[in-house]
Amino acid sequence: MPTVNRPAVGLADAAQSGTSFIDAIKAGKTVVSAIHPAANVGERIVTVDKFDLWYGQSQALHGVSLGFPKNKVTAMIGPSGCGKSTLLRSINRLNDLIDGVRIGGNMTLSGDTIYGPQMDVISLRKRLGMVFQKSNPFPMSIFDNVVYGLRIDGEKRKSVLSEACEKALRAAALWDEAKDRLKQSALGLSGGQQQRLCIARAIAAEPEVLLMDEPCSALDPVATLKIEEFIRSIAGRISVVIVTHNMQQAARVSDLTAFMYLGRLVEYGPTADIFQNPMLSETESYVTGRFG
Repeated sequence: MPTVNRPAVGLADAAQSGTSFIDAIKAGKTVVSAIHPAANVGERIVTVDKFDLWYGQSQALHGVSLGFPKNKVTAMIGPSGCGKSTLLRSINRLNDLIDGVRIGGNMTLSGDTIYGPQMDVISLRKRLGMVFQKSNPFPMSIFDNVVYGLRIDGEKRKSVLSEACEKALRAAALWDEAKDRLKQSALGLSGGQQQRLCIARAIAAEPEVLLMDEPCSALDPVATLKIEEFIRSIAGRISVVIVTHNMQQAARVSDLTAFMYLGRLVEYGPTADIFQNPMLSETESYVTGRFG
């Protein structure tokens, strides 16, 4: 897909012309994202470089570039339809399953090119845990749900499976509630318990990155709190990328925050700066509820 050459609008350009980033985006101009210097510090687990994505003739992502830090929590925020989930699903190539999808640019996981010809998609997805907006437990026992990925990978030793199951359920704050019913169907769990079970299943195989797409949107405050506590508990041990509409949740759980709009990255930086001292007035308006 050829790129239309338009003048790029940067932070200084917008300030001088009085044109907001959002107006520039709506006008179809190329924008230069506002990246805080602190967002470029440290090792990256996933890098995104000028990444484009089309659904047929409709472009959903426009030249997105950023790096997700290793063993940190990164939140992606923005209005519905801004490309957050599309970018998240691009990391584990779930968008490959949609007819007419095309991509441009580059994306890497621990230095391996995600869309390179040598990348085996099945192997890629083993390295990436995924938790969806709606819980999706398999119609099998709680135990079998948690160790499903390990069994698919060929692990048969009961001691290893049992240890992995307990470790994952403890991490997901579900062990005490499920330890006496591991052989029972996972479908008998409450909605919040099912979502924590899906989290346990996602981390049982110790993925490099945990991808979470609105994991708390259908949950009550108590269940949401438990999942947020889980996210904070694994910070420093595993890399997490979470898509959320909840500004308070992003502020509570993440180390860095990326604000997206209409398929573009608008601003990216440490969460405290994004919420308290953003570079762009549009970011401030969004996180305070005056826009979007």
